[in-house]
This record gives sequence, structure tokens and C-alpha cells, in this order.
Amino acid sequence: MSDKDEKIAHKAEEFLQIFKKGADFTQDLLKENERLRFRLIELEDVFKNTAEGGHDPDSQQMKLKIAELEREKQEILDRIKQVEDENIDFANRYVDIETENNMLANLYIASYQLHSTLDFREVLQIITEIVINLIGAEEFGIMLLDEKTNKLTAVSCEGLELGAFPSIALGNGIIGKTAKAGDNYFIDDMEGYERDLEHPIVCISLKIKEHVIGVIVLYKLFEQKSRFADVDFELFTLLAGHAATAIFSSKLYSESERKLSTIQGFIDLMTK
Repeated sequence: MSDKDEKIAHKAEEFLQIFKKGADFTQDLLKENERLRFRLIELEDVFKNTAEGGHDPDSQQMKLKIAELEREKQEILDRIKQVEDENIDFANRYVDIETENNMLANLYIASYQLHSTLDFREVLQIITEIVINLIGAEEFGIMLLDEKTNKLTAVSCEGLELGAFPSIALGNGIIGKTAKAGDNYFIDDMEGYERDLEHPIVCISLKIKEHVIGVIVLYKLFEQKSRFADVDFELFTLLAGHAATAIFSSKLYSESERKLSTIQGFIDLMTK
């Protein structure tokens, strides 16, 4: 297992621990809530019985007792309200953590798929499926850098025509500048955005350490995904690292296979 896989596994384990602690915390809150409700019922019964006994000679003492019980009742009601608010807050955090955990678990599985093949086209297809299913992108492209010409060229896309993509020089425009810097670009506001192949809503650098080999550019998300969540930004970074490694390895393998085939052909020609 590589260092990246170990880090992802460690991250997933951390989320699972948070999930377990959250579940235990929820159980404690539910128990506390039930205890307070039961105590409230007891106080209401005492209050009712005390009020009915108003003819007692010690009525003044009874009034004081009633006032004390009412105060305690209000404190319990306030505490119940606080616990309910905490339950709602925790439920929201639980959903966020569960979503992040599921996303990372899916990416962890996808990373194994990426590294299970050295076929270049198959690697591109797996990356495409990951971007569709995990990121929620409907229109996007994968562009690789030709180090001889220093230009980015589309090698795979979804929802668009491959031939429509322009060849972009490293350092030119949003895509070229993002690739040259090795950064990630996210549009400030997606509302009213109209597709421009040189101006994507997202541009993710594919790099191995500091060496950029290409970019993933996004132009449209599915309707059910109107914005990016915090987990998406982390997901982009993790995906980019695994995708870059898989693409680089598969290209090296393809080139070595071609060279080996050429050498074998030359040897066969010489031995005949």
C-alpha cells in the first residue's frame, strides 16, 4: 500500500472514529432527554397535588414550595430545550460526517480501480466515472500536457465533443495559468455561468509532487448539485493525486510496450 493509500485509510479510520463517538454522544443525549422528561412529569404531579392541598394550615409554606417547584420545572424545561437544540445540531453534524465518510470510502475504492490497470484508455474511463459519480459533473474534460510543445490537449471528455476543445499553451488563460502554477481554480459564482471551453467553473491540476502532467476541467454540474460542499474541495485534491499517478504509470507502460514491440520486431528481422 502506497503512502497516499495509507493516508486515505487513516483518514477514513478517523472519520469512522468520529462517527462512533457521535453515535455514543447521541445515545447519551437521548437518555438525558428521557430522564428530564420523566422528572418533568413527576414535578407536574407534585405541583398538581400541592395546589389541591391549598386548605392546609401551612398554606404559606405550600406556596413557597409551589414557587420552588415551578422554578425547578422551568429549569428542566430550559434544559430540555437545550438538549433538543444540541440534538438538532449534532444530527446536522452527523449527516455531514457521514457524507464525508461515504465520499472518502468511495474514493478509496475508486483509487484501487485506478491503480488496478495499466491500460491508458481504461484509466481515463475510470477517472471519467469517478468525476461523474463522486463529483457530480455533467460536462468536463481531461487535458494532458505535451512537454514537447508545452500545450494542453484534451484526451477524454464527457458531455462535449473532444474536437471542440482548444489546444492551450502552458501559462495562457485560466487553464494554462492554473496548470503552470500547479494550483486548483474554482469560479467565484456559478450563477449565470455560460459554457466557455477556455473558462471552466473548475480546473484541477493533475500533478505528481510538483510536476504537472495535465488538468481536469469542469463546465457543468448535474441539476441536483447546485454548489460545491467543503468535502468536494478535499475530494478534488485526493482525486487529482491518484488520477495523475495512474495516468503517468499507464502512459509509461504503453510507451515501454511500444518500444519493446519495436525492439522485438527489429530482432526478428535481424535473425531471419
